[in-house]
Amino acid sequence: MKMKLLSIAVLLGLLTNANPALAAAGGPPPTRDPYAPGFVKATTLSPTDKELAAINAAFHSLLAKSDPSIQAVLQQLPNFKPVTGFANPPVNEEGNFIMGPDYVRAPEFTADPNVPHGTVATFTMNSADSKIYPGIARVPEKLGTVDPNNPYTLLVPNSQPSPYTRQITVYVPKQYVPGTPAPLLVTMDGMDGSLPTVLDNMIAQHRVPAMIAVGVGAKSDAQGSQRGLEYDTMSGLFADFVETEVLPQVESKYNVKITKDPEGRATLGTSSGGSCALIMAWYHNDLYHRVVTFSGTYVNQQWPFNPETPHGAWGFHETLIPNSPVKPIRLWMDCGDQDLKNPNVMLDDMHDWVVANETMAKVLAAKGYHYQFIFALKNGHGTSQARSQVLPEALEWVWKGYPIAPAK
Repeated sequence: MKMKLLSIAVLLGLLTNANPALAAAGGPPPTRDPYAPGFVKATTLSPTDKELAAINAAFHSLLAKSDPSIQAVLQQLPNFKPVTGFANPPVNEEGNFIMGPDYVRAPEFTADPNVPHGTVATFTMNSADSKIYPGIARVPEKLGTVDPNNPYTLLVPNSQPSPYTRQITVYVPKQYVPGTPAPLLVTMDGMDGSLPTVLDNMIAQHRVPAMIAVGVGAKSDAQGSQRGLEYDTMSGLFADFVETEVLPQVESKYNVKITKDPEGRATLGTSSGGSCALIMAWYHNDLYHRVVTFSGTYVNQQWPFNPETPHGAWGFHETLIPNSPVKPIRLWMDCGDQDLKNPNVMLDDMHDWVVANETMAKVLAAKGYHYQFIFALKNGHGTSQARSQVLPEALEWVWKGYPIAPAK
């Protein structure tokens, strides 16, 4: 029997049981308990052993008081068991959910020969041609050191100009009608090879619009790198780059037209790619209203230091969202119980991915945003196990409210 149980956990304060020194030194991230003080109240999609024991005790108490003829029937029923299979949050609900620790790969990841298949193509961009990102890199490839005059940033003196190439992947659905403006999904760190299959199936099922997906490749990572500069900088610069340098080439090369309506545009990313996805919508709300983030890096990883946003993406939940008017952003996000905590030399209390995402959920709820947050048990950074089950639900949820062509 499948069930959903509402776990009422009134949560106060922040986690204190982790060892930041161990994590900073390269040890495994601590496993966090979603019912611990400091975490948001959430709906549990699979009941805990304690909850099951309470259900079974209540059931047998009622059974003992039942008419003997009823008892004979009810005694044949098994005790309740956890939902260990395909149990996603409802696509029509908002708020916080706990899922796992068992996952099943969603059927949308399997190619269906009976549905229309879109085309997937790639092209290369040279940084030497870019007016926005001519290219940088750390040499040698290593993180910097904490600035002794500012513990919230790193010194990366070995970062220097370095041209590079990036790959752009473009998915065009079979249902696209040339000349018509199509919805857009921009994905960071290129495009997951399974995404076109997922979109093929979901578009055919009329669960998401027939969108064009553009995967923007990235180079290196973290402070001092090109990826870090693009993804962790709190500004509209990366959205400008996509708008003025990437999308015109997509439209020209593949004879497509992309909508300018921000309601018809979504971003998706993991880790710093996730924070970038929200940064694009936050600073260019005229271009993007829908965002999906897996293990979003809502921490202090911005480089170079900017006094206007001194705590980087940590500022989203610290000041920006609480102190700003509500923007028309629809946000789906998740994190894992073994997500990152202080993975580098910065021990600034702003490098805990779990606390960052939990606090994001709190401030989003307080401001009245439309959001869905998944706490994924038995998952590390990137939540790969949960993602294989929940990505289709995330896409369907984030596109809610957008007109989808009816089945013919």
